[in-house]
Amino acid sequence: TRSLCDWSSDVCSSDLKEGAAVNDFRRPDRVVIGTDSEKAGRMMDKLYEPFLRNHDRLLLMGVRDAEMTKYAANAMLATRISFINEISNLCDRLGADIENVRKGIGSDERIGYSFLYAGCGYGGSCFPKDISALIRMGKEIDFDPTLLRAVDSRNEAQKQVLLEKIRRHFGEDLHGRHFAMWGLSFKPNTNDVREATSLMMIRRLVEAGATVTAYDPVAMEEAAAELDPAWIADGRVSMTEYQYDTLKGADAMILITEWKRFRQPDFAAMKDLLRQPVIFDGRNQYDPQVMSDLGFSYYGIGRTNMPVAV
Repeated sequence: TRSLCDWSSDVCSSDLKEGAAVNDFRRPDRVVIGTDSEKAGRMMDKLYEPFLRNHDRLLLMGVRDAEMTKYAANAMLATRISFINEISNLCDRLGADIENVRKGIGSDERIGYSFLYAGCGYGGSCFPKDISALIRMGKEIDFDPTLLRAVDSRNEAQKQVLLEKIRRHFGEDLHGRHFAMWGLSFKPNTNDVREATSLMMIRRLVEAGATVTAYDPVAMEEAAAELDPAWIADGRVSMTEYQYDTLKGADAMILITEWKRFRQPDFAAMKDLLRQPVIFDGRNQYDPQVMSDLGFSYYGIGRTNMPVAV
């Protein structure tokens, strides 16, 4: 019988988050075991017993059920991200603040706050891969997964949102512009740059004539390996050892990854180092009113309050 994993680009894996795999293994919210063997089920139950002493959270089911559970869980989380990103685009155009909206809907116990943070698109290996795998499965069995296709489409479009804001501020011609970028990995606490928004942004900015200097605590080597070596050789793209060095002479700072060290920076130093006090915040780390009071031109996701006629 064909395994659902055959549709995926790699082997099905446990539901362990990058950057938190050890803790997830030691303190799982649930353990899903797919097996057609009663004996194997008992052995796995015994194996996981030390990690599940407080709660019985081990679920035994068929192999296909477990595989689909893994895919469906990631698809659900990706759907929540694409949903809040879609709402953030409406907020941008209607003058609403996505942070207030997020708190309002997240306080509904039927919804909750998890994975409801607007941003510049998800990346990594799991969400894009599993969404693509489910879409491909549907096509092979003559089923159109319209919702999943919409989730994927919204995420691809969301990766363009910051670029659109940059062009609205500076104009279409970015020749001669220099940008600082904070964060390269697709999320904090990992050096994984697969499907990362940062790489797309760097490519588009360089293609538009701009130059970029980037900093990430752990992912600079991985990001450099994915970019055109000529761009690094001729200085169109560079990496710095210290995050504030990226700001020297930059026309704006672009925040892509919400590393903790970026949450409370020295804004006075930033303003002195930047050629222009402009921030494009792809993860809504900063408060728009505070940024305005400090003299920054600030662009968040769903927080820029630019109402349009409707």
